[in-house]
Amino acid sequence: MENKKKLKLGSKASARNIRVSAIKMRRIIDRIRGCSYEEAPVSPESMPYKACYIVSQLVSSAAANASINLGLNKSDLFISEAWVDNSTYLKRFRPRAQGRGYPIKKPTCEINIKLNSRFLERTKK
Repeated sequence: MENKKKLKLGSKASARNIRVSAIKMRRIIDRIRGCSYEEAPVSPESMPYKACYIVSQLVSSAAANASINLGLNKSDLFISEAWVDNSTYLKRFRPRAQGRGYPIKKPTCEINIKLNSRFLERTKK
């Protein structure tokens, strides 16, 4: 009975209003989706993007949630779901000719990562 609750809950970590566009964040998230916990924080470190640090922090946060809140072993965890959504835009104005203002939209995104245990997945089937 208790294992079924753990399957439904999973461990989740999310970050909002990250100052990176969703397209740039998706190319990192697509590479770590389905990876084990040991591979997930290491693989973004080899990529040359500034958003990799945020993703590796979020994966470690989700693993800490799984181990502390649900009592799962970190070595059995894998990334079952990871998705990126667009969020609000930071609106700024740049001065232009004849006293006009030109709007600049700076995109932000929100990231969600969900971890499950391989051991619990086997018992489910």
